[in-house]
Amino acid sequence: MKIIVIGGGAAGMMAALAAKTEAPDEEVLLFEKNDKLGKKIFITGKGRGNATNAAPMEEFMQHYVNNPKFLYTAFHTMTNRDVMRLLEDNGCRLKTERGNRVFPASDHAYSITDALKHALKHAGVEIRYKTEVRDIFLKEESGIAGVLTDRGKETADAVIIATGGLTYPSTGSTGDGYRFAGKAGVKVTECFPALVYLSVYEEDYRRLRGLMLKNIRVRITDEEQKTYFSDFGDIEFMEEGLRGPLMLSASSIVTKYLNTKNMKKPILTVHIDLKPSLDDKTLDDRLIRELSDNHQKELRNAFFSLLPAQLIPAFLDRLAARNVDINQKAGDVRKEARKEIFKLLRDYSFTISGTGTFKEAIITQGGISVKDISPKTMEAKGVKGLYFAGEVIDVDGFTGGFNMQMAFSTGCLAGKSAASQNK
Repeated sequence: MKIIVIGGGAAGMMAALAAKTEAPDEEVLLFEKNDKLGKKIFITGKGRGNATNAAPMEEFMQHYVNNPKFLYTAFHTMTNRDVMRLLEDNGCRLKTERGNRVFPASDHAYSITDALKHALKHAGVEIRYKTEVRDIFLKEESGIAGVLTDRGKETADAVIIATGGLTYPSTGSTGDGYRFAGKAGVKVTECFPALVYLSVYEEDYRRLRGLMLKNIRVRITDEEQKTYFSDFGDIEFMEEGLRGPLMLSASSIVTKYLNTKNMKKPILTVHIDLKPSLDDKTLDDRLIRELSDNHQKELRNAFFSLLPAQLIPAFLDRLAARNVDINQKAGDVRKEARKEIFKLLRDYSFTISGTGTFKEAIITQGGISVKDISPKTMEAKGVKGLYFAGEVIDVDGFTGGFNMQMAFSTGCLAGKSAASQNK
């Protein structure tokens, strides 16, 4: 029996390892078009390698945007504890940080890849680098027959497609898996960039580039005040748009509304509550106190204990646009003007103009339809011996190691299923 795995990322490496572990006497080949494995792993966690999340597995489902229930069997096949044990047993010491994010103790993503390569070598998986799979071919009775590479045909009893999505094409994720699926008659849903920055229309955004706001509340609503996203966290004002863990998660919720073709797009607004820890009365009392303490200063100079210095000029301009005299003495501010300050602190908003592209996105939303894959085996329905794993599938999660865990779990299930299909 011969099993071929296409793609040497997190899902592909785990699929090959699981297949060889399940059937040590069978031939398992891992094809990778690059000259090294795990190129995308190198950029996870800002290069530090967010391997998984240490939260209880029963909490994992709430961290996925699309089709979380599809992962039930995969998560029982390989849990986060299984991933951590495997990595540490193969030389990658781990640590857990804020939000239960799990990183290599080395703070280098290559420690994850080195551990997986060690495990693959020890198991006896044959790795063929710089080998591009250009197509798959099928048997007449709708089963997998093998693959066509740039070096020729290779027959197989099972093929696992773990080619990634459309994000970071420089790592080799160029949508090949979707093309292979189409040839086999497997449905591919529309794909969108996810975990990506959100660009905005407002000109004063430029003045905030480089600013980070911590522990603030964000809501995203449309013109009819329907709420699409609401949560606490951190925001980064980057050159290209709003980023940070909070905005990346928000992007996964709204990306389909902003990028779907032939659909009327809603007008989406990001509402930032700059003081979410204070209830309305406490915030108003704080304002009264600040104005009183700075009563001899001009209003423009009365916000340094309330707001980050970089935010104040843009905040003042927005106050001025609301007909608040920012040159008056703080002690002269009347109730109506104070209400405007209060409202702006509660709702410092931006109108979303779009998202980044697949080149800037961390993951792909959409992909191989879960309706065409068995959740118990990862095998394509109606195409014996063809399996899928990882980002290529229409399942995506928020930041924090959840997408890596999905890749490891689906890869493990696909590998085990492929190795045991003829038992």
